[in-house]
Amino acid sequence: MAGNDTDIAILGGGLAGGLVALALAARRPDLRILLVEREEKLGGQHLWSFFLSDIPVASRWLLKPLVVGKWNSHSVRFSGNRRHLGNPYRTISSARFDAALREALPAGSILTGATVTAFDRRGFTLADGRQFRAGAVIDARGAAAFPGLRGGWQKFVGQMVRTGAPHGLTSPIIMDGNRAQFDGFRFVYVLPFSEDTVFIEDTYYSDTPDIDAPALRERIAAYARSRSWTIAEVLDEEQGVLPVVADGEPHALIEGMHGAARIGVAAGLFHPLTGYSLPTAVRVAMMIADLPDMSGEAIAGAVENYARAHWRSGRFYRLLARMLFGAARPDKRYRVFARFYRLNDRLIERFYAGQSTRADRLRLLIGRPPVPLIAALACLAGRGRVLADLGAPRRLLHDTTIPAFAGETEET
Repeated sequence: MAGNDTDIAILGGGLAGGLVALALAARRPDLRILLVEREEKLGGQHLWSFFLSDIPVASRWLLKPLVVGKWNSHSVRFSGNRRHLGNPYRTISSARFDAALREALPAGSILTGATVTAFDRRGFTLADGRQFRAGAVIDARGAAAFPGLRGGWQKFVGQMVRTGAPHGLTSPIIMDGNRAQFDGFRFVYVLPFSEDTVFIEDTYYSDTPDIDAPALRERIAAYARSRSWTIAEVLDEEQGVLPVVADGEPHALIEGMHGAARIGVAAGLFHPLTGYSLPTAVRVAMMIADLPDMSGEAIAGAVENYARAHWRSGRFYRLLARMLFGAARPDKRYRVFARFYRLNDRLIERFYAGQSTRADRLRLLIGRPPVPLIAALACLAGRGRVLADLGAPRRLLHDTTIPAFAGETEET
């Protein structure tokens, strides 16, 4: 068994787990790290994007080797409002994420194609019967259900396409909301990677997590036609569903299983209104890497404290999510974002970074509301449209009822 010992085991090679592994490899090269992923590739099949202002300057080195797309500005489009914003924008690909982890971690530090069947704060067991002991275990597995929470979903299908001729786009369109509205607030998200390669994503703030992939693919094709782009080839595709949290209790998410530290989306470590987890994942990775005590108890305690503080800091954004899903008519939700994008640039940057000031919050709430006033007042009073149960049974991406580690006890 001694040959399977490690200092820190990270269960899950997605964004949250991979960033912790990268931060530890750089900051704590003295530690033995084992990153365990059930798929053959790390990071899945994704693009992750962020505004440069989302990430503290002192932490940007962590993401630098992962970036595949860099732009100095971006734009949004709504009826009667096309706006160009100067906040730089970056994109990470899962392929580059996988390659960077394999470059940065020592040989033997990554275990792919490995399904964890049991774990606790002392180690884990794989489906093939192998057992591993660890000084600390970090649960970075994803989840598709969020018990105790209510709200809605941000869902999408995105395609990387090659156009038959140069598309002419030089910077991202973060939201093209000047589109026919279906299934809640619908917008198109566009990233140009070369003169004839562009990523087009059809996105919805919806009451349900269900994706009609064929319909969304046709809407992507229709969007390309509306821009006079001919799709010569679909190079890649991704689908996703992100939680948008309006209300609830986070205890089932925050409290780690079997004494292990829990991080990532499954721990509620994401922006309540946008569903984006990358900025928080960076902060958590840096926090863990800089802990003076790397014992399992210390890491689990620090992560739980961080998650509770993160939940408290998201109260205002959950209120806005209640307004979006509880007060706005689904086909009129676009008005919320159209109004938002008429506000000050710095306010918008702080909003996405989850760092809105008191003045920002007042500015977002004052003035003529983009939702019916009576419905808005009902939301403020704790009433309003019934919100979706984000913990409702769905096809889970990972098993969240995994039993405790069946290996040796601390006393043996």
